[in-house]
Amino acid sequence: MVQKYQSPLRIYKYPFELVMAAYERRFPTCEMIPVFVGSDTISETDDGVVHVIERKCRINVEAPYLLKKITGVDIVYFIQKNTLDRRNRILSIEAWNESFANRITIHELCTYRVYPENPEWTCFEQSASLEVNHFWGFEGVVEKLAVKHYSQNIKKGKEIIEHYMNVLKEEGITHIPPFNEKHLKSKDNTNIDDLNVPYIDSSDNNHKNGSINNYNYNNQQMINNENGKTGKES
Repeated sequence: MVQKYQSPLRIYKYPFELVMAAYERRFPTCEMIPVFVGSDTISETDDGVVHVIERKCRINVEAPYLLKKITGVDIVYFIQKNTLDRRNRILSIEAWNESFANRITIHELCTYRVYPENPEWTCFEQSASLEVNHFWGFEGVVEKLAVKHYSQNIKKGKEIIEHYMNVLKEEGITHIPPFNEKHLKSKDNTNIDDLNVPYIDSSDNNHKNGSINNYNYNNQQMINNENGKTGKES
């Protein structure tokens, strides 16, 4: 039987671009999520408008000792695929389990988007489904663990965004301009945009956390050029 879960709509009273910068701070590891051991980028593409990154995440699941003993593992792996559409200001997150995929199916969908009633706010939606086919007689235990994890994840997710929003503020990052076609720059560097935002090739592994979906790499330059000062309150 498939169990389905749906979280209530969550609203952040911050612009989408700032929320994205805060969200990206949780990778490759996040001290606020002890069970999240780490993540590795397994694929990434970015054309300047749409950025797609796929990560393999390691989770130390808080499961009963006997269950861990039978399965023989302490760490389970999940695949997370993030698709950021800068032009339409939407981040879609899809995650599914790699470990025990033939015995249990976990599928999660999350979306960050501009709140329809206020373009300066961001809303978040999250849903998940769980189906346990056979888990050595621990089907009920697995379902309870999944429900517990999902409930904790909903609460913790909001705390994490708020935490990193405060970190950004402490760093003087209080405004990030929305995507503009002028921000684009051709790979051959022949067209320089008005804001002079540097192009970062997805083949370059020197950027922070192996992700060019890090809004901080050019925030200060974008802010200085756009506003003529460090930033402004959003």
